[in-house]
Amino acid sequence: MNALISGSLAFDTIMVFPERFREHILPDKVHMLNVSFLVPEMRREFGGCAGNIAYNLCLLGGQGRPLGTVGKDFASYRSWLERCGIDQRDILEIPDTYTAQAYITTDLDDNQITAFHPGAMNHAHENPVRADESVTLGVVAPNGREGMLSHARQFVEAGIPFLFDPGQGLPMFNGGDLMGFIDQATWVAVNEYEAALLEERTGHSLERLAGHVDAVIVTRGAQGSSIYADGKEIAIPPARPDALRDPTGCGDAYRAGLIFGLQRGLDWALTGRIASLMGAIKIAHPGTQNHRFDFAEFETRFRDAFGMDLL
Repeated sequence: MNALISGSLAFDTIMVFPERFREHILPDKVHMLNVSFLVPEMRREFGGCAGNIAYNLCLLGGQGRPLGTVGKDFASYRSWLERCGIDQRDILEIPDTYTAQAYITTDLDDNQITAFHPGAMNHAHENPVRADESVTLGVVAPNGREGMLSHARQFVEAGIPFLFDPGQGLPMFNGGDLMGFIDQATWVAVNEYEAALLEERTGHSLERLAGHVDAVIVTRGAQGSSIYADGKEIAIPPARPDALRDPTGCGDAYRAGLIFGLQRGLDWALTGRIASLMGAIKIAHPGTQNHRFDFAEFETRFRDAFGMDLL
């Protein structure tokens, strides 16, 4: 079983501002904002939704292939994926472009300010879905606009059920576009803010949107998550993290847990808890691909977190 994960591959430059943005931004001056934050801590990490999801799925023992476009500067990331054992056959290098770059500044309240250069990601539509018999599940995660639209259509044409994860790409689409994705998708995953925007743009409640797919999954940070499926809302409790280091990539780790459960036909209560623990493990580590565990360790942590066996 393989998941084909359409989404971004990016370098993340992550900076930590050891104060609070709200203490430096004057509400009555936002129309003429000119502010600088001193960031004594900075890291450059491998990231992007497709890369992050594939990495986390690999940790769980699942199989996922990133489907994305990268630039001429991708060599170090490519070597990292090789060391992780992640299949790169669906990664296309676009000449004379840079790999997507995210510049993320996080404050003490875990608020984030991000600048993003899409680079090669804007060519995602030039790298179509090439499915084989091993691909049983697809993901449409944040990517170039045309790439997201074409990959959703191509998954349907190939008869592959897919998870629609609009993430930070959601503002690129109007209500009609979003309903098009939802009507093609089998599952939808959003965070709480994205859920509100999805409801606003489509004019439909989460419960009604859930009627178009097998499930709508909404993450709610420290409050856990909700899965709307089979005409009911399933509350998923949060897993307690060892530390609160960096929220970047927690959503991608959560989605890898969802994919793992879907690939194995697990019920939503169990799948949601796997996803919840994945997010908790990630937030305790800086960057998006620096946490490590083996499956035996994950099983122990799962039992400690939820008082039940994993499998």
